[in-house]
Amino acid sequence: MVDALAAADATTVSRAVATVVVVAVVLGVRYAANRVRRSDREIGQRSELVLSAALTAVTGGGILTVIVLWDLIGPLARSYRNLGLQDLAGRVLLGVVILTTTYALTDLVGRVIGEFTGTRSSISEHQREIIYRLTQVMLYTVALLVVIGLFTRDIGSLLVGAGFLGIVVGMAARQTLGAALAGFVLMFSHPFEIGDWIQVGDREGIVTEITIISTRIQTFDGEYVMLPNDEVSGQAITNRTRKGRLRIEVEVGVDYDHDPERAARIARETVKELDEVLNVPTPQVVGKRFGDSAIVLGIRVWIDNPSARRMWRARTAVIETVTDAYADAGIKIPFPQRELMGRTEEGGLAVAEGVKRPAPRPATDGDGER
Repeated sequence: MVDALAAADATTVSRAVATVVVVAVVLGVRYAANRVRRSDREIGQRSELVLSAALTAVTGGGILTVIVLWDLIGPLARSYRNLGLQDLAGRVLLGVVILTTTYALTDLVGRVIGEFTGTRSSISEHQREIIYRLTQVMLYTVALLVVIGLFTRDIGSLLVGAGFLGIVVGMAARQTLGAALAGFVLMFSHPFEIGDWIQVGDREGIVTEITIISTRIQTFDGEYVMLPNDEVSGQAITNRTRKGRLRIEVEVGVDYDHDPERAARIARETVKELDEVLNVPTPQVVGKRFGDSAIVLGIRVWIDNPSARRMWRARTAVIETVTDAYADAGIKIPFPQRELMGRTEEGGLAVAEGVKRPAPRPATDGDGER
């Protein structure tokens, strides 16, 4: 009897040690893989796919090894066939195995999605992220239904209860659900991508992250602003980098004593020499309006790869070069001017100079007769 107990204890210790070794190997492999992904070296999509497949195989092999070590194949099979309380531990262990395998599988599925959609320019990074998240949710939903099925036979009643609970949660979190629906609208309408320069309402900046719930932008002041997707989709969206270039307009006033056509020609030829602006489309100078002190011209130039820094750099270059060119050509950019008029006091009335005072009316009596 003592020998049997000792042998059983020795077997239990051996299994425990072997289990610890297997778990350590699995965790070590996953840790090494994460270090490789976070390293500075660039790895391609196929290498990512192979790495994810290896991680899935190692995780699944570790789980299978633990099951074999502890002789759990028979109990798990009985747990699946018979839902008796005596096999509760087996069902719990099987549920853990299913969820762990699903977790490892989602990473592989994400890499597969990236491999098949990464070469298609019509699918943005935002859309790939949404597809991956939806696939992840479906996998976890199926896994949870299978795990729930291990503990109860009446799945229909459970689903009905979950439906009522979903209605209650939906009413309580309708703003979040509205943002999620707006996220799907943004995914399909595709008004902007990560890295685009956009303006939403009074917010303007570079898109740094797009999720189902919110969109994060970095303003030109260096602040990060998180906008709910329902607010983004409910306002006018201006994408300044949609076509990879941006038009900038700088207004300049020319004195009325100068020829506006000559001034426009000088400005157009001057800005063509700037490195900060594009030659195609060619810069344009158009007449804007008759100002109070000058004829206002609009100098229109284009820049590529738009950003706030490039925009301000190009605008500054246009102002400086046009100012120097007008100074060399003797064209005056006038200061604001006002014309003043004085008034004199006559007979208690303020009369403007040069304005004829109306003649006084003849006096009349009370009956209207003179």
